[in-house]
Parts: sequence; structure tokens; C-alpha cells
Amino acid sequence: MKRTTAKKLLIAVLCFSLIFAMSVAVFAEDGVSKFENTFWALIPPILAIVLALITKEAYSSLFLGVVVGALMVSNFQPVGALNFIIDQAMVPAIADNAGIFLFLVLLGIIVNLVNLSGGSAAFGRWAERAIKTRVGAQLATFCLGILIFIDDYFNCLTVGSVMMPITDSHKISRAKLSYLIDATAAPVCMIAPVSSWAAAVSGVADDLGTGISGIQLFIKAIPYNFYSLLTFIFIIGIVLLNFDYGPMTKHEALAKEKGELGGLENSEVVKGNTKGKVIDLILPVVILIILCTIGMLYVGGYFGTDWWGDTGLKGDFIGAFGNTDAFVGLPWGSLVALILIVIYFLCRRVMSFKQAMECVPKGFISMVPAMTILTLAVSLKAATGALGAKYFIHDLMEGAAGSLFKLLPAVIFVVAVILAFATGTSWGTFGILIPIVMAVFPADSTLMIIGISACLAGAVCGDHCSPISDTTIMASAGAQIQHINHVSTQLPYALTVAGISFVNYIIAGFVQNAVICLIIGIVLTIATLFVLKSIFGKKAA
Repeated sequence: MKRTTAKKLLIAVLCFSLIFAMSVAVFAEDGVSKFENTFWALIPPILAIVLALITKEAYSSLFLGVVVGALMVSNFQPVGALNFIIDQAMVPAIADNAGIFLFLVLLGIIVNLVNLSGGSAAFGRWAERAIKTRVGAQLATFCLGILIFIDDYFNCLTVGSVMMPITDSHKISRAKLSYLIDATAAPVCMIAPVSSWAAAVSGVADDLGTGISGIQLFIKAIPYNFYSLLTFIFIIGIVLLNFDYGPMTKHEALAKEKGELGGLENSEVVKGNTKGKVIDLILPVVILIILCTIGMLYVGGYFGTDWWGDTGLKGDFIGAFGNTDAFVGLPWGSLVALILIVIYFLCRRVMSFKQAMECVPKGFISMVPAMTILTLAVSLKAATGALGAKYFIHDLMEGAAGSLFKLLPAVIFVVAVILAFATGTSWGTFGILIPIVMAVFPADSTLMIIGISACLAGAVCGDHCSPISDTTIMASAGAQIQHINHVSTQLPYALTVAGISFVNYIIAGFVQNAVICLIIGIVLTIATLFVLKSIFGKKAA
């Protein structure tokens, strides 16, 4: 009954939008959109997010957001809106993300090869003996996520494929697996000096010409990145205390009591060859990690001339990461890894060449949902960008700077959360806000460092919560779960840590001491967990 009502609501909104567009098209004017640089620029992503949460259906919700955004950009001219959707949204979305699409397909093929070899099943059997509890399986997933800090996309998909046999064997829901993946991927990248995220932040800070080294600024900001650090404390606490709350409770109960993991149809791990060994999973993953790292270093110029023909970074590890392009480096490494993995499995005689090639289309098909959602999400970002949402946020921030100076880190955090949530991009968010923060605060002051941290933490938090975030989409793909189920189950957890972080940034604006603020944040997180345990813990098995 609820599904029927949700579908009717979606159809009603769609019809209303189309009728409204037709009715105002006659009075529309050419030129700049009337909605540009105003709060209305945030309406398309907000509409898509609300519809997705209500209907539990991501594709139509995202597409409707794109349509409404395109209509607003074109001043409700249907032909102009269609031109925008095709020429400025979807086609560029596919073209600009071709590298990550290729990486997804290659990784999907590798996952299918590992499953067919029996490596995943063998790893699952080993895990049943080595990891004997649900707590151990969840902590192992968390630890692996911490170790893969190079890139969030790579983290999500690798951790998902490796840990799925273990979490499945311990009847841990795919919703919980996807949360553990998502809650470590972006946060660990945001506090790791050698990562694609550190490179992006450093690039933004360096481009401002302030004389402050971008990587030094990033490192100084790490102790104040409360959302990322406290998320780790929260994960460990909720696993050890063994309880859940919100929509996650239902998913975990079904997994434990009925064995219903909540994965996508036909997403269960294939048993594959009975001759498979644990090494058939471990070795491909190690090869993939090493070659993807080498690929990113190569593209960044570590071995000499970089991808763009420039020189000067040979032997500079951190500099090469700051100069790399993950959309090129990851496919570069994964393609070489795929070739070596196929050769390895053929030499092991766990599959024939024909069977290996059959994994190619299967790998592509398994990643189609993620690529579709990513295309729609990026198209929605294009509409939001065309409407000038970032300029509206810029003006809002500058207006708050004068009267809320000591409270500004907390304000920056909230603004970053909202912007990243609405646009689905953490990189775009700190790209917009870092220049504002550095202009507002005195150069190299403690308050500026706290402000930068608040910006980065808010960007990660909003990205973590947003249904249109590419990292959230990757986490859903890694855990093989319906995307909207992942979003709805992790949202209460992310918002809990966000609330604690907000309080901590208020304190930090006055105390301005990283150690004291971190201790306060950890105490608040643990206290919050015990309060939640007392309220919801009785329902835990």
C-alpha cells in the first residue's frame, strides 16, 4: 500500500511539473535564468533527494531533479530544457566520467573473475574459522577501509568485494556493510596526506597564491577534522555496544533472524571453483592496489614526464599524488592488473580462457546501476551549477563572517554540509568554501585552520548523507545493495556524528586547542552512544 502511494505521489509531482512547465513556457524569456544565484538554485537537488527518500526509487527521482533544474535554467522553455539535459548535462556527465566508468567496469570484471575462481568462497570459509563473531567481521571491514586510503572510489569497491563473503557468512546486512564502507572511505581519504582528496585540497589552497603550502595546510587541519575522526569512534562504539537504531534496525533484524541480507537480486557471492584458495582473492586485490597506486604515481609524473607532458616531479611522491588524475590513474592500473589476474588464473587452471572472457560482460552488467545513478547525479550537479548555487552560498557566507567570527567554524561546517548534501560533491564544496575561509580569517591563524577543517569535515558529512553523492553511489555498488536503502539506513548515523561535530566546532572557535577539543568530542560521542544504547539497545539481538 505504501509503495502504491509513493508511486502515485511521484507520478503526481511529475505531472504537476510538466503542466507547470507548459503553462509558463508561453511567458518565459530568453537569457539568464531568473532563478540564478538564489535559494531556488538548491530546489532541484532538494526535490530529487526528498522524492528518493519518499519513493525509495533513485532513478526517476534523480531524473526528475534534472528535468526541474533544466526547466529553471532555461526559464521553463521545454526545448531549451531538453537541449540542456542532453548537451550540457548527460553527455558531459558520461564524457567527464568515462575514466571512472572504465575503472568500474574493469573492477566489476575482476570481482567476477575472483568469484568464478572460488577465491571469494575460500576467503569466506577461512573467515568463518578466523573471524568467529559479527563484531569481529564488522571491525575487520572497518580496519580494511582504514588501510585503503588512496582513493574513496577504490576503497568502496575493493572493501565491498573483499569483505562481502565474510559479512554474508555472519549474517550482517548489506545495509550495515555499505554503511561501514561509506563511513570509512571518504573520512579516511580526508585525513590521509597521501590520497586523491589531499591532492585536491592542496591544489585549491595552492591556487589561491597565499604563499601557504597546500599540503601543509591540509596536515594542520587534520586534528580539527572532527566529523572524520569522530566517525571512526562512532563506528567502533556502535559495533562493540552491539546495537542499531533507525531504519538499520529492521535490516539487521532480517539478516540475523531470517538470513535476508537485503542485497541486489543475484548479488550473492558465487561459489565458483571448488579448487579456489584464499590466495585467489588476496593476490588479485594486492596486485590491484599496487598497480593502481603505481598508475596514479605515473600519471602524476613520479617516474618522469607526467600525463600532460610536464616534468619536475620525478621522485616526488607527495607531489606526484598532488598532480595526478585518479580518473586516468585508476583505469591505467586496473587494466594492467586485469591482464595479470587473468594470466594468473589461467596458470592456476581454475578456469578456462572462455570462462574468463565470459566475466567481461558480466562485470559490465554488474556496474550498470552504479553508472546510471552516477550519470544522473552528475547531470543534476550540472543543473545546480548552472543555476549558480555556489554563488548564493558564497554571498551567504560573506554576510555571516562579520557578526559570527568565533562561531564561524560551526557556521562553515553547517553550510558545507548543506552544500555538499544538495550538490552531492565534497570536492566542489571545499573548492567553493576554502577560498572564502582563507579570505575571512587571518593568514595561518589557528582560527583559519579550524575554519578549513570545518569546511572539509562538512563537505565529507554532506557527501556522506547525500543520495546523489558519487561516493555514496560507489558504497552501494560495493555492497551490492539498493542505493536508496543504503542512504536511508546510514542517514541517522551520519547526522548523529554531524550534531556532535557541530557542538565541537562551537567549542573549538573559543578554545582553539586540538587536543582538548578532540577529547571533548570523543567523550561526547561515547556518551551519545550510551544514551542511544539505553533507548534502542533493548531491541538488539
